[in-house]
Amino acid sequence: MAKKKVTFADIADYTGFSKTTVSRYFNDPDSLTVENQDKIADALKALDYRENKLAKVLANGKTEFVGVIVPNLYMHYYSEMLNQIVSTYEKYGYKFILFAGSGDPDTERKYIRELLAYNIEGMIILSHTIPSRELASYGIPIVAIEREDKYICSIKTDNYMGGVQAASLLVKSGCDMLIHVNADLTEDIPAYGRIRGFREFCENNGIEHRVILTDLGNNFEENYAGISKLFDEIEKKYTGKTVGIFMPNDTHANILLNIIFKRYGKLPGKYKIIGFDDSPISKEAVIPISTIGQQINVMADEAMKLLVRQMDERKKRRPEPLKEPVHKVVTPVLVRRETSV
Repeated sequence: MAKKKVTFADIADYTGFSKTTVSRYFNDPDSLTVENQDKIADALKALDYRENKLAKVLANGKTEFVGVIVPNLYMHYYSEMLNQIVSTYEKYGYKFILFAGSGDPDTERKYIRELLAYNIEGMIILSHTIPSRELASYGIPIVAIEREDKYICSIKTDNYMGGVQAASLLVKSGCDMLIHVNADLTEDIPAYGRIRGFREFCENNGIEHRVILTDLGNNFEENYAGISKLFDEIEKKYTGKTVGIFMPNDTHANILLNIIFKRYGKLPGKYKIIGFDDSPISKEAVIPISTIGQQINVMADEAMKLLVRQMDERKKRRPEPLKEPVHKVVTPVLVRRETSV
């Protein structure tokens, strides 16, 4: 037989409180004493109460949903960041609606309108497509991760330190020619710091180096073709040198490693490789790849912590919004593996 649904009236009868007091427990628990909160919590267990989430949404308009927009799920960094964000549910209690951006501003604006139609309480944005000034105009708590962030709160890696760490490791690994590959980024993009850190370390220490800024494409086929062409050039130009190659992420580092492996059947000692992010592919590669760890789990947790802070403030009777965006920087961790020995 179907089990009778427990109502607020049942809880009120069990505890001796009014239905209004029971309702306050769910919608404004801080308005009750701790003792009364405990009494109602005990009643919920005794009565085997199952909360009606839809009724709660209709009552207070709070969906407990957060929207997330990532550029794609092909890059291992984004898929792992999403994995870590979703895993924060147990800690913060928020659920997620995801869109993978297309790189087209109008399409991503459509995604945002769709998210707002679901009455989301906040957004986490990893896509670079829409400027932060425009994102701020939506009037909803937003946290950016590793993107331009002048007008919105953000979490990012100390990319400059990461660039220095990568160059330093390659030098210690015996390389006499250092190469960094990246996109042609503007200075307001956090990843530009990797380029600057790498370049300044080499210049300050008199190390022969080269920075290659190029678009490697948006999918595996384009990445593979672009990195193959790049490696052919390196092979011809730097014969007789031990070359250290700092790739912009672990997905591209793994593709480079596979290209070299197909050519040589191993990773020759004249090549050293380091990636950036410490996504799972760096450990799962045919040879574990050295990388600059972004502490993705820490970044995801800090992003949610900062977003929840903003969302909680909006729920207060007299909210006090942030006077200016908060920008948190996470220290990168050098991870030495077999591609740099």
